[in-house]
Amino acid sequence: EVPQWPVIYFEVLSLDFWQRYRVEGYGSAVLPHTPGMHEIAAQTWRPVELGIVSELRRFFIGGSPELEDITYVRTPGTFQGERLSRFGFRTETTGKVTFRFHSIHQSRAFLDSSSLRKRMQSVLDRLGGSSQQSSILNVLDAFQRARRRMQLARESLPKAILTTSKTSLEQSTA
Repeated sequence: EVPQWPVIYFEVLSLDFWQRYRVEGYGSAVLPHTPGMHEIAAQTWRPVELGIVSELRRFFIGGSPELEDITYVRTPGTFQGERLSRFGFRTETTGKVTFRFHSIHQSRAFLDSSSLRKRMQSVLDRLGGSSQQSSILNVLDAFQRARRRMQLARESLPKAILTTSKTSLEQSTA
């Protein structure tokens, strides 16, 4: 199951000399499906109101109609149904924005299990994974055996030898 492919939603704003801002456009771009360098041109549009008054207000006062939910640029996140109707929603084309992407893919969801297994096996082979792992296990096993032998040897020694060696050690450090 492939997850939904990522989309970039964007809003283009302008700020004039008198610190008035306007929405110049909205758009979206689907991220490239292949890794590497990509250049994508995305068309922009903005909502408009009918009449010259709204255009004069936009020019002299600033501000303009804005979207509450930027996902409305494509399919809104709240939409549930088969057909999305934008009848009566007036827009104006405002230009395009060009993006330059350098992308890589890091999701395991895009790999099938056989290619993932092959890739992991090749990594283990390059690292010498199986031989390295077995040698580590051999060292740990040898350490455990040596530790057990040392504990058995210590338990089998008479207590008199242990106390004399302990006192001689204390005398040599003093």
